[in-house]
Amino acid sequence: MPEVETYNSVTETPDTKATLEQLERMYSRYRFALDFCVGKDVLEVACGAGQGLGYISRIAKMVVGGDVDEKILDFARKSYSGNKKIEIQKIDAQDLLFEKESFDVVILYEAIYYLSSPGKFINEALRVLKKQGKLIICTVNKEWPDFNPSPYSYKYFSALELSGMLKDNGFVDVALYGGSRVNAEGLKSKIISFIKRAAVFFNLMPKTMKGKQFFKRMFFGKLYPLPAEIQEGMAAYEEPVHLPLNAQSSIYKIIYAVACKK
Repeated sequence: MPEVETYNSVTETPDTKATLEQLERMYSRYRFALDFCVGKDVLEVACGAGQGLGYISRIAKMVVGGDVDEKILDFARKSYSGNKKIEIQKIDAQDLLFEKESFDVVILYEAIYYLSSPGKFINEALRVLKKQGKLIICTVNKEWPDFNPSPYSYKYFSALELSGMLKDNGFVDVALYGGSRVNAEGLKSKIISFIKRAAVFFNLMPKTMKGKQFFKRMFFGKLYPLPAEIQEGMAAYEEPVHLPLNAQSSIYKIIYAVACKK
């Protein structure tokens, strides 16, 4: 696993700015999870700055958010210091220090590729989930043609690889979804795609969130502050599309997996 301090530079925190599409993806991730969390005990692993914890806590019974990086967790602690339904703590995704069958829902968003042993996390999630509990994973799709890996990542998964790993580690009824459909139409989209692929190929892409802001502003225009807490309707909701096993997944930037414990 990379040094803890490196994660701060690649995490979406309230002191950085983002494109409108980036805000929509953040909102859509948590809006998608909302229906699974009504009246439930929820654990979000690798919650980062915790922007989604308050949003989920409105309908959940209780929410625990954790991350391996204490510096990033300071954003979440500041945001939810008075919220009695939210607990913030340092958490190692591959060694969850909770009793078995503690949660109804476990969430891992945009982080599985940072784990040196993702199978350990999946086994831990299975252990801490109650019977019929749900594990929800969201990750960038490595089959997206404009895919740009993080410099601190270990392994990215395709939809089929993610589904197979979940089933191999004891989960059942794994459902896959695609999010943020690729817009390949229009001259501007094609030019941006070409430049991005070239930058990735020649290793010219900035490595940090703040470093990418110049690139985003140049090609996408106005940037928006990332919120400390997600609010209902803050961006458009693009509902993820269910993917059959033989579906073409490369047309989606994001892959979701929802797996059930027996």
